[in-house]
Amino acid sequence: MIIGIIVLVVVALIAIWAVTGYNGFIRLKNSVEESFSTMDVYLKKRYDLIPNLVETVKGYAKHESETLEKVVAARNMAQSAGTIEEKIEGEKNLTGTLKTLFAVAESYPDLKANTNFLDLQEQLKSVENDIANARKYYNGVVKQFNNKCEMFPSNILAGIFHFTRKPMFEVDAEEERKNVKVEF
Repeated sequence: MIIGIIVLVVVALIAIWAVTGYNGFIRLKNSVEESFSTMDVYLKKRYDLIPNLVETVKGYAKHESETLEKVVAARNMAQSAGTIEEKIEGEKNLTGTLKTLFAVAESYPDLKANTNFLDLQEQLKSVENDIANARKYYNGVVKQFNNKCEMFPSNILAGIFHFTRKPMFEVDAEEERKNVKVEF
C-alpha cells in the first residue's frame, strides 16, 4: 500500500514536471516567434524604403546601375526568404549592399544635399535602430530558449518533444567586427 502511494506520488511529480517543462518550452518558442515577427515588421519597413532610396540615387548616379541592381536584388532576396536562417543570411547581404549604396551617394554632393534623399536616409537610420533593438530582443529570447534546450533536466524534454536550438542573429563578416580606423 505504501509503495503504491510512493509510486503514485513519484509518477505525479514526473507528470507535473513534464507538463510545466513542456509549457515552458511552448512559451519560449512562442516568444522566439513573436520576437522574430517584430523584427520582421521593421525589416518590411526597410524593404519599403529601399526602392524610394534607389530611385532617388538613380536620378543622380546614372552610371552606378550595377550597384543599384545589387541593392534591389539583395532586397528581393531578403524579402522572399522562407526560413529564419535564409532571412538572417539575406539581411547580412542587404546590409552590405546598402553600405555600398551610401558610399556611392558620397560621390555626389548634389545628392547628399537633396532633401528627399536626406529624409529617406533619416527614415532608414531610424528603422535600422529599430531593427537593431528588435535583433537584441530576438537574441535574448533565443538565448533563453537555447539554454532550456541544452540544460539538464529540461534537455530531456527538448529531446522527447523535438525542441531544437534556434539561430542567433549574428554578424558573420569579419570586417564588421573590426574597430573603425579614423584618420584626419
